[in-house]
Amino acid sequence: METRFKKKSQIFDISVTALGGLLSVGTTLFGVIHFGLANAWNELVLNLFYIACLVMMGMYFFKRIDTQRFNYWCSVCIGVTVLLRDILFLPPLESYPIHLICLTLSVALLLMLTFFYARKDWKSYTKGNLWMLFVIDMVIAGLYHYVIANSPVNEYTNYMLTEIWIRPTLIYGLVACFVSVKEEAQAQEK
Repeated sequence: METRFKKKSQIFDISVTALGGLLSVGTTLFGVIHFGLANAWNELVLNLFYIACLVMMGMYFFKRIDTQRFNYWCSVCIGVTVLLRDILFLPPLESYPIHLICLTLSVALLLMLTFFYARKDWKSYTKGNLWMLFVIDMVIAGLYHYVIANSPVNEYTNYMLTEIWIRPTLIYGLVACFVSVKEEAQAQEK
């Protein structure tokens, strides 16, 4: 099978994303089974979007989907998870300032996804714009991690600490794909 990326660094980025995503999704699916569907049905819904992103990354890597479709559908899946998890059903946080910061960053992330990935001229993105999506999601996940790690430990703690890092992992892979495609497009233009 022919792959889209040839450089070892690009293949490494996609491999890290795939392994991290599969490990995280597997852990959250185990949590759904362990805690029961009545308690964790929302995680199952989010996992469907995460799994869709992983499948599309695999299809994109093996040239089974074109860049425009990959761009659009991965952006939609990530955007839906941001909307559901961090805006509509924001988990209650003990620290109100951190709660507001996470909500503000989530809205900014959703707006950036809409602005950068919904445009028709996707090749005009800069690397800084693309990596800013990853940085913002890392900050959101870091703040959630801080609050959860400093809360009293219960049976959900380890599950939640694993689950919050799925989306930054997927955004890392998404951005790595687009940065690689952008570099290849610039090299072809020269």
